[in-house]
Amino acid sequence: MKITRTIPLISKGEFAKSKEWEAIRDEIRAAIETAEWPAEKDQSPHYDGKFTIYPESGKKSGKGNGVVPIKAKPMKTLKEKGWQLEAPWTVTSSGDSEEEKPKKKGSKPGGIDAAKTFPQGTVAVEWETGNISSSHRALNKMTLGLIEKNFVGGVLVVPEAKLAKYLTDRIGNADELAPYVPLYEHVDTEGVLELVVIEQDAESLKVPKIPKGKDGRAKEAALKTIEAGEKKAAKAARDEQVRVLESAEVPPNGARKKPKS
Repeated sequence: MKITRTIPLISKGEFAKSKEWEAIRDEIRAAIETAEWPAEKDQSPHYDGKFTIYPESGKKSGKGNGVVPIKAKPMKTLKEKGWQLEAPWTVTSSGDSEEEKPKKKGSKPGGIDAAKTFPQGTVAVEWETGNISSSHRALNKMTLGLIEKNFVGGVLVVPEAKLAKYLTDRIGNADELAPYVPLYEHVDTEGVLELVVIEQDAESLKVPKIPKGKDGRAKEAALKTIEAGEKKAAKAARDEQVRVLESAEVPPNGARKKPKS
């Protein structure tokens, strides 16, 4: 996957200018670029480690591509580096007491796609796989996180129009968010908030279309993809262990086989 540009929305304070943020940003960007289609696990003859999209418009029902691979491997990559996926977080107002906070309507906006706490504070990463309203919710969530000092940094990954036109219709994209960028100049808080804009490495009619989730919830589908890969790897490791034990004539329970009389 290619990163075409980064759009800074908020960049204030010591953390925004620090070497630590530079290193964290590099880690996030490296993970984003691992997105691939076809996926290596599918053993496609067209696999090359790049993100190649089937060029079909997603405007009509049943047409276009799904969105899961945009975030599946990047999220797995971040998890391997210690990031928490679907990190829980509750939005609260500074004036609420601890007893009142969880009871307030709208205080649970959903987890963060990926988050990690560093010595300087927590950084959040979200992938846009819904419509423009979803994009604004994600930005609002991370902006409020900065204001409430829950986060020191936030990144929203969004597609360029060049990629968005081949995905689920009306998916949030950089061009649709552009008119709202000046709004963040007036947010009086320290920290970092950025849009990282992505597009496909290539287009080809030879690659399969990306399947669309039946329930339209790419977040759950991406997590299931990661969990399925982990289970497959764990099973392969167990099978190899059993094979080694059997080849040494040692049963899996550790007891030696009795010699035949």
